[in-house]
Amino acid sequence: MEKIGRNAPCWCGSGKKYKVCHMALDEKIRRYALEGHIVPDRSMIKTPEQIEGIRESSRRNVAILDAVGKMIGPGVSTQQIDDLVHDMTLELGGIPASLHYDGFPKSVCTSINEVVCHGIPSEDVILREGDIVNVDATTIYKGYFADSSRMYCIGQVDEEKRRLVRVAKECMERGLAMVKPWGFLGDMAQAVNDHARANGYSVVVEIGGHGVGLEFHEDPFVSYVAKAGTEMLMVPGMVFTIEPMVNMGTSEVYVDDDDEWTVYTADGRPSAQWEITVAVTQDGYEVLTW
Repeated sequence: MEKIGRNAPCWCGSGKKYKVCHMALDEKIRRYALEGHIVPDRSMIKTPEQIEGIRESSRRNVAILDAVGKMIGPGVSTQQIDDLVHDMTLELGGIPASLHYDGFPKSVCTSINEVVCHGIPSEDVILREGDIVNVDATTIYKGYFADSSRMYCIGQVDEEKRRLVRVAKECMERGLAMVKPWGFLGDMAQAVNDHARANGYSVVVEIGGHGVGLEFHEDPFVSYVAKAGTEMLMVPGMVFTIEPMVNMGTSEVYVDDDDEWTVYTADGRPSAQWEITVAVTQDGYEVLTW
């Protein structure tokens, strides 16, 4: 971490002197680094102005998923969901981040039953009674990114699937409860994984959460199978997603060879996921998307 003079302008761009802005935070982070912990660099620490920008994007992101919840149901195609997300994002002054991201062809991901994530909407994919589906939307507004997903139960869903959906949300909530400054991402991961395993489920290892806000995917990678006391130090100003993918069976997954996007459970059993964007604050956390 580059040394800055006490009276020099702070690196964050606030215009304040370093000694009254980020100096104390930097010194505390440096002490953890000297103890051998993984610590964030300055690019991972958002300013209050940046967090406000992410907050504004998040309000639009939440409104879009609220609208999905009102229209989704048996007989709805996943393309209809994509159309709603695309059109509403533009109406709200935003940009759907998924569209053309690394070649992804749609504005939202729709992942049904055994699809873990990155399901591609299609006119040919019709939601049926008993399905569970994850709708994952990322919104760009004035250059700021907000990312979240929700599970929707379509019509009458059997208790086995409903329980998976419920426990997946509880896993996300257990992880959120562990978010606090000067804790570790591994604290959150263990809380998630312990709850999933206690309920007979598994958590996907290869795919996790990520930093977000100024870009779609930023550092750090957020694991949900790590141990407490490990992984990166959480500090005020960090913004990342909590989005564990909880499988009814094996944690193993594979990617569709044809579209090179859709991720399936290896055993064909259902998967569920909830995703929120969260900011670490001085005394805990702020949920930006739900």
